[in-house]
Amino acid sequence: MIKLSKEKIRLRAVEMEDLDVIYQWENTEKYWLISNTIIPFSRYTIELFIQNAQKDIFETKQVRFMIETIKDKKTIGCIDIFDFDPYNLKAGIGIMIDNDSERKKGYASEALDIIIDYTHNFLGLKQIYASIIVDNKNSIYLFESKKFELNGRKKQWQRTGAEEWKDILFYQLLF
Repeated sequence: MIKLSKEKIRLRAVEMEDLDVIYQWENTEKYWLISNTIIPFSRYTIELFIQNAQKDIFETKQVRFMIETIKDKKTIGCIDIFDFDPYNLKAGIGIMIDNDSERKKGYASEALDIIIDYTHNFLGLKQIYASIIVDNKNSIYLFESKKFELNGRKKQWQRTGAEEWKDILFYQLLF
């Protein structure tokens, strides 16, 4: 049996009550860099996303879990499985903790532990991967602490300004 909680957090399904917080996250420009977004999302689009979030990962090829603190049941972020490939047994992982005040408390570490267990022992994947912008030191540390290996560098892969480009690091965890 897969457990979707640890000491400090639990992962839960996206609910319609999450509309406002997801709308805020998806329309906050500082998060666009990590989510490869270049335009804002409408409330209607977010509503459709939430409705589709209840579908099976084999159909949508993705799933989002909301990260909620156990102590006060506060939603502090999300962790996504995307580009799910059931034939090649792999998927991408993305994680976001919303407020600086909620970072460096072990929440992302616990969420990633849960997702590693879920993808390996429940979905039966052979590997998971993450693409991390080169100067996101906290994410690099997090994924390396979970034994993800750096297996590539995409040079000038992501545009971060009119004339600015950043490299993306490709991390993999093989099971």
